Amino acid sequence: MSINKDNLLIELGTEELPPKGLKTLAESFSTLLIKELSNLGFEYSSYETIGAPRRLGIKVNDIARTLPDELVEKRGPAVSVAFDDEGKPTKAALGWARSNGIEVQEAERLITAKGEWLLYKASVSGKTIDSEMSGILSRTIKSLPIAKPMRWGANDAEFIRPVHTLTVLYGSDVVEASALGINASNQVSGHRFHGDDKVKLPHANDYKKLLESQYVISDYESRVKSIEKQILAKAEGLGLVADFDQALLEEISSLVEWPVILQASFEEKFLEVPKEALIYTMKDDQKYIPLLDKHGDLSNIFLFVSNIESKDPQQVISGNERVIRPRLADAQFFFETDKKTTLAEKAEKLDSVLFQKELGTIADKSNRVSQIVKILGQLFSMSSTDINDAQRAATIAKADLVSNMVMEFTSIQGVMGRHYALYDGENEKVAKAIEQQYLPRFSKDKIPTESASVLLSLAEKLDTLIGIFGINKIPKGDKDPFALRRAAIGILRIMLENKQSIPISTIIKSVVPVFGSKLKNENVELQVINFLYDRCKPYYADRMISADIVNAVMAVNNDVSFYDLEKRLLAVSDFAKTAQGSDLIASNKRVSNILNKNKIELPGTQDIDTQLLSEDSEVALYQALQDIELESVELHTDYSKVLSQLSKLQQPLAEFFENVMIMVDDKDVKANRIKLVSNIRHAFLSVADISVINV
Repeated sequence: MSINKDNLLIELGTEELPPKGLKTLAESFSTLLIKELSNLGFEYSSYETIGAPRRLGIKVNDIARTLPDELVEKRGPAVSVAFDDEGKPTKAALGWARSNGIEVQEAERLITAKGEWLLYKASVSGKTIDSEMSGILSRTIKSLPIAKPMRWGANDAEFIRPVHTLTVLYGSDVVEASALGINASNQVSGHRFHGDDKVKLPHANDYKKLLESQYVISDYESRVKSIEKQILAKAEGLGLVADFDQALLEEISSLVEWPVILQASFEEKFLEVPKEALIYTMKDDQKYIPLLDKHGDLSNIFLFVSNIESKDPQQVISGNERVIRPRLADAQFFFETDKKTTLAEKAEKLDSVLFQKELGTIADKSNRVSQIVKILGQLFSMSSTDINDAQRAATIAKADLVSNMVMEFTSIQGVMGRHYALYDGENEKVAKAIEQQYLPRFSKDKIPTESASVLLSLAEKLDTLIGIFGINKIPKGDKDPFALRRAAIGILRIMLENKQSIPISTIIKSVVPVFGSKLKNENVELQVINFLYDRCKPYYADRMISADIVNAVMAVNNDVSFYDLEKRLLAVSDFAKTAQGSDLIASNKRVSNILNKNKIELPGTQDIDTQLLSEDSEVALYQALQDIELESVELHTDYSKVLSQLSKLQQPLAEFFENVMIMVDDKDVKANRIKLVSNIRHAFLSVADISVINV
């Protein structure tokens, strides 16, 4: 029997929701509500998330209003215990019958090979959207990620913002439900300024079209795309490039229901201020879109998104120009004031700025970083000029933290340091190193590549990582207040992408003495080394290299450089995908199991007594291994070629296991064969322990 289906529309009409959390809140609302429906057995074809500044909701497509009736069977006690010797129902039978609303004599019998039981059968009416909706809404709202709910009016209900309407329509029918003290209706609110306070929604399918007639784009992603399209078109018409990212688009989309792009400008005199400060205040403070010319220089023209279609847009433009002017004037004042003292003079104030109680001030940190720079420069065999530049940068790298500009616009630390360094007459490499000390700031951010910048960035991160571990403030769970995981990934990427071949253990052991007696953690070296290598799994997981591949490489030797580690990982990952690779991995597992089962651990390559090689297959395997070793001598760290050579062992190894018994009675022959398979294992261990890979 076919089941009639229609679309279900649910909307919470609210006051303006917090823009930074709107997208997450909207997605959570729809995801949780769909989960509730699914758990109850309601099926649907698709759903659409509704998220706008004054509304949260969902449209569920092709869902049945009523579920089919269910046949419920409840097995009771065995007949042998349901009646006494006189055939009267026992307490067990009476209690079971009472719980099901029947008399014992009304129960049916269930006969199986294991015996006979009382059985209750009943037809239960199917659940309905109408009967379940209030519960669904209550559980959904309760589960939303709302840190600080609020109350409004005389209502005891709590939500992130006051809720004024609840719309629940199944097709054209209002579903009788309630939430947050509000009964469901077919009324929705239009745009705060252009739309109606309340308007009737005839059918769930009319929601999107009706709201657009009320100047509301209800779909979050549609608004984002509309804003982006308008920005790009406007910028192109001006011959400029819009400077924005997805996060800014989403925040703007969370502020407006009917986006209208307008163009404004500010006085050109403000362009004398470093563009990063101006861009920061425009984007972060005002949610404006800066425009750049073809050279990347900031234009005094900018775009902003209005939530209204004004009959006199110039009034709106003028208002926004008045808003931005004092912010830019502040930036100009801070910049001019900061230029009155050099970075070296500012750095003198760092003696009074605490880094960590146990590790001293920012000035103490700068001194350590300078020493670490020198150690790294020598380990990496860098020129004295590059080391000197990096050390000079280290002494003034944190000076901009006490500048007026950075204290006001914190995210441009380092950037302003570069500007001030150039203004003070420092050379370009020193200035660039100051800016790039914080790179990479986020996933997939660029990394420093010039020597002085590489040294300073690594030294700064190593100082923080070792210092914080050294005072036993190690990240636990998802808590990482010092962003040590980000620092570790930064170290990994800088070492890797700059092809530095020094083992990280060598670096850590060389740097730890710089801290003197400040470190109280006796295991700091080992813990930091392990922490850095532990970052490899999530880092390579993002690059589609599995954890077991990482385990295979690190099982051999975790005292290698990240650059060498990557070469091994890429080689093994490619090798494991081949048919030969899969077979060899399986054979290596067999070798490993034999050695482990018999608790055999032979160090290095063993001498084989060729006189004891009696079987054709073991002679062939021995000869194949000899040939491989000879061919592999000159391969060094070309691990792909090493594995390619080792893959020649597949056939003779398979035949060896097919035709040769290792654990024979003759102790000498047995020992010789164990040595042979052990040598096979050691040959592969020159790259990785492929026996731990899952295929």
